[in-house]
Amino acid sequence: MRIALGSDHAGFQLKERLRGYLAELGHHVVDVGPRNAEPSDYPDFAKRVGLEVARGRARRGVMICGSGIGASIAANKIPGVRAALCHDLFTARQSVRDDDSNVLCLGSRVLEAPLALRIVKTWLSERFSRAARHRRRVSKVLAIERRFCRPRRA
Repeated sequence: MRIALGSDHAGFQLKERLRGYLAELGHHVVDVGPRNAEPSDYPDFAKRVGLEVARGRARRGVMICGSGIGASIAANKIPGVRAALCHDLFTARQSVRDDDSNVLCLGSRVLEAPLALRIVKTWLSERFSRAARHRRRVSKVLAIERRFCRPRRA
């Protein structure tokens, strides 16, 4: 699977570890940055991850910042992105099964690296259930997006 991967400075070390881990799992990683741990702003990289997914250049994306909150807020501003902040295996599974998330956001200051790796593996292994109630709910989310998010050039 082609996966867009990004972080800010707080998530840089975890991003680097995930890049190697994802490659070991056989995924093609599109690293959108940053290239080092110098101070950087999460919206810049959340935008890059989100656009890779929204434009179909990556099937899914993973974005890391200190708490994961800013990354998820920023990524969710991009039409077509359903970013989920997950700090455990349950929410990682459910965000895909029930909500068809396509960007996973992680908090590097919240999670230990071994758990973060397990969350990513779990999230990537899940598929949207397509159950009628979940399709209906995702359709409602998409209707909100169409109503309130005007397409703009990036």
